Amino acid sequence: MASTTSKPLQCLALFLLLAQLAHSAFIPKPKNRTEHKPDQLSNTYIVHANHLLKPSRFATLEHWYISMVATHSPRAATNATAAAAAVAGRILYTYDTVMHGFAVRLAADEARSLSRGAPGVTAVHQARMYYPQTTRSPGFIGLDPEYGLWRDTEFGDGVIIGVIDSGIWPESPSFNDSGLAAVRRSWKGGCVGLGARLCNNKLVGAKDFSAAEYGGASSPRDDVGHGTHVASTAAGSEVHGAGLFMFARGTARGVAPKARIAMYKCGGNWGCSDAAIIAGIDAAVKDGVDIISISLGGFPIPFYEDSLAIATFGAQREGVFVALAGGNSGPRPYTVTNVAPWMTTVGAGAVDRLFPANLTLGNGEVLVGQSLYTKMATGTTMAPLVLLDSCDEWSLSPDVVMGKIVVCLAGVYEGMLLQNAGGAGLVSMQGEEWHGDGVVADAFTLPALTLSYSKAEKLMDYFESAASPVASFSFACETVTGENRAPTAVGFSSRGPNRVVPELLKPDVLAPGLNILAAWPRDIPVSMLNMDTRRSEFNILSGTSMACPHAAGVAALIKKRHGDWTPAMIRSAMMTTAATLDNTGRDITDEGVQEAANATFTSATPLAAGAGHVRPQLAVDPGLVYDAGVEDYVDFLCSLNYTVEQLRVFVPDTAGCAPALPGGGPANLNYPSFVVAFNGSTRVRTLTRTVTKVYEKPETYSVAVSAPAGVKVTVRPATLEFKEKNEEKSYTVEFTSVAGGHVNQSWDFGHISWENRKHQVRSPVVFMWN
Repeated sequence: MASTTSKPLQCLALFLLLAQLAHSAFIPKPKNRTEHKPDQLSNTYIVHANHLLKPSRFATLEHWYISMVATHSPRAATNATAAAAAVAGRILYTYDTVMHGFAVRLAADEARSLSRGAPGVTAVHQARMYYPQTTRSPGFIGLDPEYGLWRDTEFGDGVIIGVIDSGIWPESPSFNDSGLAAVRRSWKGGCVGLGARLCNNKLVGAKDFSAAEYGGASSPRDDVGHGTHVASTAAGSEVHGAGLFMFARGTARGVAPKARIAMYKCGGNWGCSDAAIIAGIDAAVKDGVDIISISLGGFPIPFYEDSLAIATFGAQREGVFVALAGGNSGPRPYTVTNVAPWMTTVGAGAVDRLFPANLTLGNGEVLVGQSLYTKMATGTTMAPLVLLDSCDEWSLSPDVVMGKIVVCLAGVYEGMLLQNAGGAGLVSMQGEEWHGDGVVADAFTLPALTLSYSKAEKLMDYFESAASPVASFSFACETVTGENRAPTAVGFSSRGPNRVVPELLKPDVLAPGLNILAAWPRDIPVSMLNMDTRRSEFNILSGTSMACPHAAGVAALIKKRHGDWTPAMIRSAMMTTAATLDNTGRDITDEGVQEAANATFTSATPLAAGAGHVRPQLAVDPGLVYDAGVEDYVDFLCSLNYTVEQLRVFVPDTAGCAPALPGGGPANLNYPSFVVAFNGSTRVRTLTRTVTKVYEKPETYSVAVSAPAGVKVTVRPATLEFKEKNEEKSYTVEFTSVAGGHVNQSWDFGHISWENRKHQVRSPVVFMWN
């Protein structure tokens, strides 16, 4: 995962604001929880305030809000300081952008009093429920059980997804085969090493390729949890009442909930060797899978030395679509992995769901982090803060941390060490999430939360200004959905440029990869730590490992609709229809901002997001696609000056490269994205692409171009007219770097889009100056 930086914290007993979550909505607890009596603070209300009427005696809006609630609370303490402290812990959010006001826990009589007699209050509304549906991610990317793509594709019924991972927990309800017909007759796979009744019409194959290498009894059973989580994300059956403890509760479904799963175990918590991975890919293609999902990655090396690249080349040659994780080494550039053009490389995006928890500082400021801590608290006791450079067995000694809240780079394991040493709480800092709320939520066992980088900076400012910093926590144990900006490019998601071939853009797309709920083996601790006694049939994990099976599931839905499409056509459909705007209509935000020379990009560039965030409903009807096959990929490898011997690891019977290759080098591959490299001697690049019409009716497309200042783009022809399905048309693009432009900048961005009233076929363009 992405590293995090240490920051301090503090606490407040009196004043508080809950900033940073503008226009948030609160999700109440499920109704099967114990109900409070009417007099207790059982409901959340949103108080709309006219901020222009704030009396001057209040230094901040937050102080005003606290006083407002305290004045109208019959339970308020007689001492003003104590009253403010009590109210501060009840305020959940403050709003200062799209509206002004705050969310607060109130009894009904307090809400009535506020609405009737508080100067400056314009309205008081009880918060509405927003029930999480599925893991949230299928719904977030536009899949609905009542209409649209799921019904049009029969939920992916019959498509077989092969998963190369740590194994599977067949007893999980996510692998129930209720309502599924028998697997197709052409299927050659089966279950080896599991009881005969554990495999069914959902789990149609399970094989272990790790035992031969590592010893022990051969079994495809998952003793890590990762493979179970990944498989159910791609194609898990519908499960009602799913959740991790009280979080993210709802109906869990995979992206293609009626697709079939075949697990090919390649290792365990130690990872997978490429020997086992290749064995799994080989068996999967032989068995007859349609899609392969591989949530694994390593350091990029030349393709001819990369066994995974070679094996996946063979898979695509057999018509099998392969999705792979892009890596978790962001936001640093040149970190993306699995970068061959026949791979679909998936980065991680965030969905519109948060698990907020509050850190109240001694100066009255409230920082909102995220946490899966399960004990509700409207405000813990104020405790001293201690900032540690590291959280390990030696640093977390009782004499240092007893009764204190520790601030450091940490996770669940460090939290357990701290708990055993008598610590009062933990604040973990997400060091490379520069803004927003795109942080990993951890299921801590003690009061703890994780802060993003920008909020950690605020914590550090307070820490350095206070002689005796203190802080407290508030945990509502709630799930907030549908209100934060999403999708975003998550900071830990690996970034381009492509280290092996800079002229090929990777990652290809983003898919949900942050705080994803999916199936989990009930015998494995939720934290994967032996000292953890907690168990659950579902777990929340983050990473491009979680994004990859989302793309595999989308590919399964497309494959169900278009059985004759090649892997390149499926990838093209996902890329050219991907979203570049978030749910507010603004550019997708980059949670891990990169700096390029003198430029800082706060919007997610194609180096972080590829073509954008997947939209399956559009991908099934893209209008035009960019296809590629073995000959195209061989020409691509030839453009890299591969020798005959090197080419033959991909195509054993090749005689070598054609005498005259198309111009443009590797950038001229018929890919749905462009990378245009300029250098001191080359100011003009001309690239060619060919599109295939996949829409049934005749269409005419006009080109639209977006380019940065200093680059001139000319597309010929500017109009493409198609009459027949599967008709092909080619076009050329001349890119000219204008003198004086981008002298101090290494890259910039634009796009080329073919459009009509029905379709928009969009390709990102990356400009690089060397």
